[in-house]
Amino acid sequence: MKVRYRFRFYPTDEQAHVLARTFGACRYVYNWALRLRTDSYRAGKTINYNASSAALTALKEEEDHAWLNEISCVPTQQALRHLQTAFRNFFEKRSSYPSFKSKRGKQSAEYTCSAFGWEAESKSLTISKLGKLKVRWSREFRGNPTTATITKDTAGRYFVTLCLDETFKHLPKTGESIGVDLGINRLATLSSGERIQNPRHGERLQRQLARAQRVMARRKKGSGRRWRARLRVAKIQARIADSRSDHLHKVTTDLVRRFDVICIEDLNVRGMVKNHTLARCISDAALGTVGMMLKYKCDRYGKTLKQVDRFFPSSKRCHVCGHVVETLTLSVREWDCPECKIHHDRDENAAKNILAAGHAVTARGGHIRRKMASATSRSVRRTVNQPVSRARHGS
Repeated sequence: MKVRYRFRFYPTDEQAHVLARTFGACRYVYNWALRLRTDSYRAGKTINYNASSAALTALKEEEDHAWLNEISCVPTQQALRHLQTAFRNFFEKRSSYPSFKSKRGKQSAEYTCSAFGWEAESKSLTISKLGKLKVRWSREFRGNPTTATITKDTAGRYFVTLCLDETFKHLPKTGESIGVDLGINRLATLSSGERIQNPRHGERLQRQLARAQRVMARRKKGSGRRWRARLRVAKIQARIADSRSDHLHKVTTDLVRRFDVICIEDLNVRGMVKNHTLARCISDAALGTVGMMLKYKCDRYGKTLKQVDRFFPSSKRCHVCGHVVETLTLSVREWDCPECKIHHDRDENAAKNILAAGHAVTARGGHIRRKMASATSRSVRRTVNQPVSRARHGS
């Protein structure tokens, strides 16, 4: 299994200078190749990776671009491969058209195994044109890296990401299954009744972040004072992101260790954040990241993740009798079933319905996702009152 480990490292002044030139060269080559392929397409010609690679070789021979030969040739070549991947994702409709890279965002440079050396016994990582890196090895790993990617985030921190093949031991089976309802007020509510609170990392530092952003807005663009103010803003944002990531890793790892089957909703987070009233809270909770972490951790440790269709009325369906209420606004956190008179906690009831729907899909051997239906057919299925055991998945 391909895995990636990220470690922080601390470059010397000379290494930081070389890395700055390397980042600039990778960014220049990527933007140059993107402009070349865009202009060629508008002129009625098609340029693929091989043609752009040959054009890069000719570009390096020009006197005005001789500076591209002063760094390792591997990162610039990898920049063309990344552009090819971006175009492939665009043509397969997985992403939008590739955009130009900016020097104000995160910078990266990728090295293949021919451009770096790794000694497992001494934990020594040597990069071409950079020398040995001072890395803080925060975790153990086995195997030899195939690629090493050096990144510099907007807060000025340097990281090296190693990609390698590793085999993981499956966690012992517990025989337990759980349904998880993700939300904002509570990060997760389990079908067992357990509640996981949402720390709201962004709100804790929101006043400090807003103050730093106001200071940056008053600074003149291009000045040193604005650069220092931007760095302070980036450090606060990095602190928020690190706290959020650490908490989500702890929560998802705990779930994977305790349960063999985890059922969650396939949330449309991209559509949810279009609600301007809740966009900040939804982004701060990072609901999409929770699903992503659960997916790769279940694959890694031999557990099963079931994603219930996003149109399944988990909140409006009574998990006891299967009755579906017509309307249930977001402000209603508790409700009584008009059929069986059972009092429900909205999130706990949704978690139990998600668990039942996940098991129903597993038992039938059906698909977790269904094709997009018309608005009329969706509204009919969502208002039909039928027992959970007979309900079609996505109804």
